[in-house]
Amino acid sequence: MSAASTTPHASHGAGPPGLPLRTLLRRYRNAGDPVSCEPVAQGLLNRGYRLRTTHGAYFLKHHLDGDHVSIARQHRATQRLQKLGVPVAPPVESADGDTVAVIGGRCYALHPWIEGRHRDGAELTADASRRLGGLLGLVHTRLDEVMEPSLADSPATGPAYGATAHPAAGPATGPANSPTALSRLSELPYLSPDPADTLALIDELLLLARGRTHADVFDRLAEHRLVERRGLLERHAHRRPPPGAVPATGWVHGDFHPLNLLYRGAEPAAIVDWDRLGVQPRAEEVVRAAAIFFVRPTGELELTKVRAYARAYRSAAGTCAAELAAAVHRVWWERLNDFWILRWRYQLDDRRADPLFAAVSALAVWWTREYDAVCEAFAG
Repeated sequence: MSAASTTPHASHGAGPPGLPLRTLLRRYRNAGDPVSCEPVAQGLLNRGYRLRTTHGAYFLKHHLDGDHVSIARQHRATQRLQKLGVPVAPPVESADGDTVAVIGGRCYALHPWIEGRHRDGAELTADASRRLGGLLGLVHTRLDEVMEPSLADSPATGPAYGATAHPAAGPATGPANSPTALSRLSELPYLSPDPADTLALIDELLLLARGRTHADVFDRLAEHRLVERRGLLERHAHRRPPPGAVPATGWVHGDFHPLNLLYRGAEPAAIVDWDRLGVQPRAEEVVRAAAIFFVRPTGELELTKVRAYARAYRSAAGTCAAELAAAVHRVWWERLNDFWILRWRYQLDDRRADPLFAAVSALAVWWTREYDAVCEAFAG
């Protein structure tokens, strides 16, 4: 997460372990001396702190992933986007003009503290949903202006096809993130998940869920959803997106969801967390973001809001309805084959994403049943 109004976990603290705050602040002009450093809600990718100094408040970001070069690239992008009117929160430059502080082998960045709050789709009116779609369209078009085309061949550009990064869809993993895959992005056909591989994974996860000594409500729900999804895959295997032409790609935020957008009142104040900035099929980011913003706890999408959002995006980005419809199909298939939350729980013994499972797993089932209505909402 970046600068947010999230309630801190502690009233006072020393900041990231092993980071001398005075050493950090001396790198900046007029940053002041540290007064307090409080952890804010922690995301899956990085750690954030509200740093108060004698001269004001900052958001201190500890990058757990990435390197100086790729992080600095993200920073330059936000600096350029801000000049073009995109609501962002670029980092503070140090006295020598750098935006990444490397201390003890770890990367940190200091951002202005942005007062604001997160708003999910349930809090957005139809008009606010339209503005959200227009904002994402603005992001995509402005990124085309500020990013150097040659960087699309860099190994730090972000996840490629089928990879997901945002919390509700799972982290980007696997071969699609390798330097070779990224550097050949414009050459490779779209490769969708193979249902045979997914069915084998379902069998493995079922054994793990059923084999727990002290099964709980989550385990029983997981077993139900795995059996249910196996049946859906067997019935819909013929709908796997075929290899073919590469979808229209471009620079995207890569992790556009409610926790990465701060509102001040009804207006977006800042789009934050650009760690997944990269080259991907743009329309897929549109669909994935909507599937997070506008999903109800029961796993249904608020299609009236989706329709307003999608139309505004198409208008702002100049994207045709057919491109969005194709992306709907690819992302639907991706979700139907995706079990990253259960893999984290049963294979890695990592339960951080468990609270997301109920809505995410229900959405895949509902989306399959209401496939035509979802396509119409995005492309109608």
